[in-house]
Amino acid sequence: MSHRPPPSGPPHPSRRAVLQGLASAGGLVLAHGSLLAAFSFSTTAHGRTIHAFAVVADLERCTGCRTCETACAAYNHPVEIEGRALRGLGNPRLSNMQVHGFIPEVDVPVTCALCSDAPCIAACPVPEDEHGHRALYRRPRLHTIVNDPQRCIGCRSCAAACTADRGGVIEPDPATGRPTHLCTLCDGEPRCALACPYDALSIMRGPVDSALHGKPPAEIAQRMMQRWYSLDTQEVGT
Repeated sequence: MSHRPPPSGPPHPSRRAVLQGLASAGGLVLAHGSLLAAFSFSTTAHGRTIHAFAVVADLERCTGCRTCETACAAYNHPVEIEGRALRGLGNPRLSNMQVHGFIPEVDVPVTCALCSDAPCIAACPVPEDEHGHRALYRRPRLHTIVNDPQRCIGCRSCAAACTADRGGVIEPDPATGRPTHLCTLCDGEPRCALACPYDALSIMRGPVDSALHGKPPAEIAQRMMQRWYSLDTQEVGT
């Protein structure tokens, strides 16, 4: 049960009003709110702007139940039984969505931010192929970032770049060095958002500009602690 104190200062817009604004305006700048744009991306092709999916996390609603982790892992790691592909066991360790818990109570669901400048791709030393792809590259439809295991040399450069410039979402596989926890967006229907029992994750399409986007979990938690608990410390507990 959450016992967060009510926020001080001017009232913040309700979640319903925020989502209505996103739907009607095609995007909303959230510079100081509690909405975390878990991943968003836009690009220009043939003279028009294309907006990728965004899974928006409402930190006011997240309870840290980790249902999103289970749903993600089950969908992205299926098992084959008697020739049939079935949902996996939902091991949270295999999830591309990781929920970080902090003390005082703040729960931060984090996944690949699908950064528009993609420092992980830029750090990949593998030469581009005939399609302009390195071992790490972006798929055209959903703009997700994928790894080609046939070309990946396991150098861990992508993970180092993610840690240095973003939240450190990418983790190298201990055995191969290849990147793990790359969000797939579940082929357009993110299971994390569909499974959330508290409606803390929402599926959006459009530009989402958030001050929390691409930040390390500890920094996000620090900002929320300052807002919820009036704390002004440099360290947070996990």
